[in-house]
Amino acid sequence: MKLLQSYNFGGLRLRNRVVMAPLTRSRAPDDIADEMTAIYYAQRATAGLIISEGTPISREGQGYLFNPGIYTPAQIAGWRKSTDAVHQAGGWIFAQLWHVGRVSHTSIQPNGAAPVSASSKVANGALAFGYDETGTPAFVPTSVPRQLSTAEVAGLTGDFVAAAANAIEAGFDGVELHGAGGYIFEQFLNPAVNDRSDKYSAAPMENRLRFLLETVDAVAARIGAHRVGIRFSPFGNLFDMPAYSDAEQTYLELGRELAERKIAYIHLMDQSGFKLGDSVLPANTHFPRLLEKLRNAFHTGAIIVAGGLTQERASKLISDGTIDLAAFGEPFIANPDLVARFENGWPLAPADRATFYGGGAAGYIDYPAYGVDKKARPDAPDETD
Repeated sequence: MKLLQSYNFGGLRLRNRVVMAPLTRSRAPDDIADEMTAIYYAQRATAGLIISEGTPISREGQGYLFNPGIYTPAQIAGWRKSTDAVHQAGGWIFAQLWHVGRVSHTSIQPNGAAPVSASSKVANGALAFGYDETGTPAFVPTSVPRQLSTAEVAGLTGDFVAAAANAIEAGFDGVELHGAGGYIFEQFLNPAVNDRSDKYSAAPMENRLRFLLETVDAVAARIGAHRVGIRFSPFGNLFDMPAYSDAEQTYLELGRELAERKIAYIHLMDQSGFKLGDSVLPANTHFPRLLEKLRNAFHTGAIIVAGGLTQERASKLISDGTIDLAAFGEPFIANPDLVARFENGWPLAPADRATFYGGGAAGYIDYPAYGVDKKARPDAPDETD
């Protein structure tokens, strides 16, 4: 089964093609990865590749409390604990670099400023995790953003470059630019959101791609293109991202441009069936067609797909040559030994959604390997932790 076979990934020999997808867990009360973070990632280091939870590149780029950033010396040192632990376990790990753009709130912005974006349009219906009017951490409606000036866009690229350099200093093997989920890159790419009139405007297409490609070029120049990947969610509608007519052409052009730059990979998130609160996003019929075309457009690096994959579907996509690596998110939460379960045909444990975000060890590092009784383990945290 190719899913479980090794893969040459830009000079890194992955022991299998299973990727742990980025998963926000909100377990960093000081916005610094700690010892518990290191345990969490080391437990899952049998994955061929781990992509970290989104790590904010700056205070300005943060939209959710308690996520470990990558912009201070303390944060770099904190992440070093996780990268060392993963490497000691024989794994590889990339950092997902994150700027939420308009999906933020004034309560968590420097000096209470408005969030910045490609646009001045508010993300209607979207929530940030900040402080409510009583100063209590809570989900709050996103604030009205401020449109970045032309000069400020270059400064934002500089923040990504600095964060990438910090990630390498922290021991990460590479970085993934978070270009999915309705965040800052997608706010430039989507012409229904991007209302600019400068060289980063929505039209012509080269303008809407400019910020992303300039950032890829600058990050690659700093750390090497072979250490750079990017995540997209084509046709995604999270956080008030309206559909637009030339979405397929936009991502195919990006595929061609990124192939010329020889970055390590493109990571595609299929949001079909994505759970958002009590609602589930509908299936997207355009995604499979784009995936097939993008395979031809981006011919110099790996293609990773995430989103509702099963072992069987992932194996077929890899065997067909449609993708190179398969990313699993929620299954890794409750199954730190996911690769062994795939290898042996063992059933998957269900995840407790109530413990996905925030809290302590429970629902984070206390899921046992298959056949191990959590309560019988001497190192198992108490359920009340």
